[in-house]
Amino acid sequence: MNLAQPQAIKDAKLFINGEYRDAMSGETFETIDPSTNKKLASVAKAGVEDAKLAIDVAQKTFESGVWSEMPVAERTKILVRMSDLVMERVDELALVETLDVGKPIKESRGFDIPRAAANLRFFAEMANYINHEHYDQSRYMSYSKYAPAGVTSLIIPWNLPFMQMTWKASAAMAAGNTVVVKPASYTPLSAVMLGEIANEAGLPPGVLNIITGPGGTAGTEMTRNPSVRRISFVGDSTTGRTVMQNAASQLIPVSLELGGKSANIVFEDADLDEAVAGSIEAIFRNQGEICLAGSRLLVQETIYDRFMEKFVEAARALKVGNPLDQETDMGALVSKGHLETVDEYVQIGLGEGAKLATGGKRIASLGEGNFYEPTVLYDVDNKMRVAQEEIFGPVLVVIPFKTEEDAVRIANDSMYGLAGVVWTNDLRRAHRVAAKVNSGLLWINCWYYRDLRTPFGGSKASGIGREGGRHSFEFYTEAKTITMKL
Repeated sequence: MNLAQPQAIKDAKLFINGEYRDAMSGETFETIDPSTNKKLASVAKAGVEDAKLAIDVAQKTFESGVWSEMPVAERTKILVRMSDLVMERVDELALVETLDVGKPIKESRGFDIPRAAANLRFFAEMANYINHEHYDQSRYMSYSKYAPAGVTSLIIPWNLPFMQMTWKASAAMAAGNTVVVKPASYTPLSAVMLGEIANEAGLPPGVLNIITGPGGTAGTEMTRNPSVRRISFVGDSTTGRTVMQNAASQLIPVSLELGGKSANIVFEDADLDEAVAGSIEAIFRNQGEICLAGSRLLVQETIYDRFMEKFVEAARALKVGNPLDQETDMGALVSKGHLETVDEYVQIGLGEGAKLATGGKRIASLGEGNFYEPTVLYDVDNKMRVAQEEIFGPVLVVIPFKTEEDAVRIANDSMYGLAGVVWTNDLRRAHRVAAKVNSGLLWINCWYYRDLRTPFGGSKASGIGREGGRHSFEFYTEAKTITMKL
């Protein structure tokens, strides 16, 4: 792939009613290349009035019926065409994603953008198979309809922007809703490109609207405007609470996908090479900036030393560097401020008594970018802050355990309940532990595989609600029961 220069990246505008436009204030902000900390592009800075306009356009489009009343088969064709166009532009989208986020090109080109295309195709086609219920009893017949809910606000995080955007928007649109999307201010560039794809695919203007700007202004309006009928938010748990409070004022249903501190449990009978490789991926993929990361590694005491030796060797072998290099395993953290936060947590952990096996500092030899070493803190106590708080970076904490009961207790001793991993060759143990760990997702002898038909979401501080497959359609629709006397 040819390396693009930052000046080749286009400035980004708001996409409202099928057209790109400046913010009403004329204000812009800069998005930064995390690998150089230099400007990538200027981005329109939406304010409250821009958010109101996007919501008003979405509401009028919804009421017009041009999309909400379009036959499902016709909606499917348009969304499938969008999926095809994403793949036709996969190299361009992957390049923009890598430059904006700092992630390795082999991840954005090999997984993120293809998965985004799969999101669009999957939900478009599944919309044809949503079952309506029908019941006869005596002299009455009752049946249900699942009608689109209306205007949907989607607030997307900075770590997987294009993939997360399509995960939400494709389901909401397939159900017949109109949407207003706000990508994170750190990483807006790939998201706004979906507007070009929507226009080329023939999506009616006003169905998809994309605004870029601060969460405190534009984002707040998206979570409390009375015309909004659904809110789906992905981000940290603190902001999720604010979103829920705003939505409560208008009784808007919410779906919240929030933080995690997932336990990655390795039992003594596991295939150690497989567990090491999977655990490396679970914490260092995307620089550890994944809510599903296996950021707490629980290792049984009988194999602790052997496992640590193999794991540390594998961590040190990872190549950190230019995200556009196909050989790079870890790119740059999203911002200088986030790197400082990650480093602060490492120092907190060392101050709490954790030991440093490898890493623990910024890689100055790679220039001005936000590059941080793959870091392993071991002999960690689960009560430490580094074991309880989400670091959201390439920092693993390793906790020894004695028995299966200990592992489950430690895994559940967390405010979060998003995901978990179990490595074992004991079939019965695998299912026992999977059932007992309090998490919305759990993998056995693998990590990160997702079947789009299955429910996705977390418990406790990791979120509210489930999306994926029929669960997405249940959230993005209103169920109505109609009863007729025969």
